[in-house]
Order: sequence, then structure tokens, then C-alpha cells
Amino acid sequence: MRSFKKLTAAAAGSCLALSLMLSPAAFAAEGSSETASQTSSETELINEVMQYIENYNLTGADRDALIRAAIDGMVNSLDDPYTQYFSSEESKELQNQLALDYVGIGVQLVYTGNELYIEQIMPGSPAESAGLKRGDTILKINGVKISEIKSDPISGEAGTKLTLLIQRGGVAKTYTVKRSEINYPSVTGKIVGPKIAYISLNGFTEDSDEEFAAVLKNMRAAGMKSMVLDLRNNGGGYMDSAYNIASQFIDKGIMMYTADNTGELTPVTITDGAKMDVPVVILTNEYTASASEALTGALHDNHLATVVGTKTFGKARIQSLLDLSDGGLLKLTTERYLTPSKADFNHIGLSPDIEVKGEAAQIITALQLAGMNSIEAAGDNHILDVGGTAFAGNVGLVKQGGKIYASARVLSALVESDLSWDAKNKKVIVTTGSGKAFSFTISSKEALSQYGETFIALDAFKKKFPSLVWRYNQTQNRLTLSVK
Repeated sequence: MRSFKKLTAAAAGSCLALSLMLSPAAFAAEGSSETASQTSSETELINEVMQYIENYNLTGADRDALIRAAIDGMVNSLDDPYTQYFSSEESKELQNQLALDYVGIGVQLVYTGNELYIEQIMPGSPAESAGLKRGDTILKINGVKISEIKSDPISGEAGTKLTLLIQRGGVAKTYTVKRSEINYPSVTGKIVGPKIAYISLNGFTEDSDEEFAAVLKNMRAAGMKSMVLDLRNNGGGYMDSAYNIASQFIDKGIMMYTADNTGELTPVTITDGAKMDVPVVILTNEYTASASEALTGALHDNHLATVVGTKTFGKARIQSLLDLSDGGLLKLTTERYLTPSKADFNHIGLSPDIEVKGEAAQIITALQLAGMNSIEAAGDNHILDVGGTAFAGNVGLVKQGGKIYASARVLSALVESDLSWDAKNKKVIVTTGSGKAFSFTISSKEALSQYGETFIALDAFKKKFPSLVWRYNQTQNRLTLSVK
């Protein structure tokens, strides 16, 4: 239950404008009369089987269901998870996903296995209008406890209402929110700290390239000196948008190589692009897929960006969307692609230059690389503000046994050190850039391990890293961390 915004899934394919897309009629026109005769015979065989089933099958048969089963059978026989047939109705939903259009309340949710809470709220959304806030814990949806919900309860028809029991600051309150049609912006940008442009690219719609150009123009006007390009949770979309965005960074060069069913590699070149004149840091995670991987590979291999985060999804295949006579679509894998260095990362993923786990630690590390020398991270176990700006993630606040703990990942990122876990001795190890290692053990209660995360007691951490400054506001239940 990572998020209910309709991101284009990694399996939802890309449509490359530079590739040739042929209709079924065009394919047939290319064949010889002998091939046409063979095709006719094969079609008659399919119709013959279908007529026998319709006329004599004991349990009866639905013709539309038989046709759909035949199509799905052909598609499934390819053993390609990215090739799909979409009926007329299903194709509309696909187009909505590619455009980042969905029906909902405008929230991004996080489920920890223990609780469900609101990590981010879209400005101007029904959730914001209803009074919901970042960090709110959802106890019930339409009277049903979160632990008893088996499917996505947020999605539904526009105009219908949701009743949410929310806990905030130890107080429970009921909110009613009306679902509506929402177009999630594919590109957002803001200036953070010392003129760092933070640009989040949420998907590659048909208009993402134009939106990116507009946001980039605003960032330049605001005095951008460096950029953090966030491609985390970006499942892809239209490859031509990715190409045009890459052209905002690469003046001349190769974006990628493609190959169709002949196997011949063809360079996709940028000849009249723009040169990015500031340092760029790209953020990736395991949900960075498809077109976002192509953009990552292009900027990395052209030595234009440093990649921070975790290994990407690993989808180096391109789909074409083919219109069908019934109003549906065939999303067919027609090409594979490689990075400019000719790396085929399909089912493997792209590895970052600097591996960092955890949303908060990733953004802190990226901002440091982009030039933010003094970072203040604040929040609790649900939300994160860095330098007064809201980001996805949290500082991992835990109160236990009279001690205040924070996320080990966040703390190690703040002091620009590496983090590791010694499972045998049950201790967290923080290693500085100079190679000096500091241990925090579970047995001494200097560290905690829960819900798959590790936390370090702040008094113990400060003894070993005196540069850490921290304060805890009990009234607001807010922890502030910085390094002097």
C-alpha cells in the first residue's frame, strides 16, 4: 500500500515516437499472396474451432469471451510481461494512467505493516480541502479497521465519499472526503537551500517534456546553481518525452541504443539539444523504471549526473501502442534498448553511484552533493522537512525507555557516513569517510531494531559524533536534527 496515486506502473509500456508503428493492415500488405493464403487458412481454422465450441459445447460459450481468450492466449504465449491487449474500455484506463489521471482524494499513503499514514497531500486536492494533513494516521476507512482491509479502499467513482477516522496528536477525529478526478502533475519543482533546484518527475506523459521545460525555466530564473532530479517511483511512460527531456541536458550525444527483432543496434542521437550548466544529482529506487531508466542511463553515461539511491527496476524494453479495429489497443514489445555505454540492464536494473537506502537519507545525501553544506532535518516518524521544505520520508522518531531515537539511516546521512548492520552481534555500524567505525549495540540500548529499520539513541550518537545538534519538542512531538 505504498501509494494510491496512479503512477504509470513499470509494466505499463512506453511508446517511442521515433520508432515505426505499423497497423495490422500494413503488416498484411507486406506479405506475398502465398503468405496471405496461409493466413486465410489459419483464420478459417480459428473460426472453425470457435463455431464448434459455440454450437456443441455442453456448458455453452460466450463468443466475446472466446475471442478475448484467443487474443489473450496469443499474447500470453509470447512470455512477455509487457505485451498486453486492452479492450476499448481498458484502453481508456491505460491512457488515464499514462496521463497520470485518476479518481481519488489526492494523498500518498505509507503502510508500515503496523499503521497507515498520510505521507504527502496534493495541493488543492479533496484531502487538503477536507482538512487532512501530512502525518495523519488512518485508523478506519468507511468504518473498517485498516488491519481488516484487503484491497485499495481509496479508489472509486468520482463524487462518492470516503469516511476516514484519523488520529492526529493523540486525538481521533472523523473526516469525510469526496473523491474527484485528479490530474497528478508529472513535473514539480522548487528551490531548496542555496539555490538547489529540486525537480520531481513523476511520469512521462505526452506533455511532460513541455512541463519540464517550463519548470526548468522557472528554476533558472530563480538562480538555480545545482539540481536534484527525483525519479524515484517513476514507472515510465512515453519515451519521446524522455528523449525531449534528455535534450535539455545533452547538447550533442547518444541518449541510448535501440534494437528491433533484427538485433541490429541503432544509436538514438541528440544533435540539437541544450547543455546543462549546473551539477545534477539523480535520485532512483526500485520503482524507477522504463523511460525513467533510459533518462538516468543517458545522463549518467554522458557524465552529466551522479546517481544516488538504490538499484532501479530493470525494464529495458520499449512497447508500441497499436490501435485495433475494436477500439482497443495492443501494447506490443517492439524494441529493446541499451544505455549509451551499451549496458543491457533488463531484469537487472541500473546501480547508483552512491547507494543509499531510505527516502529521508536519500534526499539528505542528494542535497549534500548538490551543495547544501548545512542541513536541518525535522519531523517525526511520519513526516520530513529539510531546511523547512517538505519531502517524502521521516526522521524516524522513536521514544522508548526514556531515550529519544532517530533513524540510523538519517543520522549516518547527516554526518556523511556509511551505515551497515552486524546481524551476528546485533549492532549498527556507522563508518566515516576516513574509515573510522563507530558501533551502537542493541544490548546496550544504544540502538533499536523494529519494523525492519534500525534506530540510534541520540545521546549515544552525539557522544561519538559531537557535531550533531538535536532538540525534541515534546508538545509538538517534533525532532530537529542538524550538524554544526
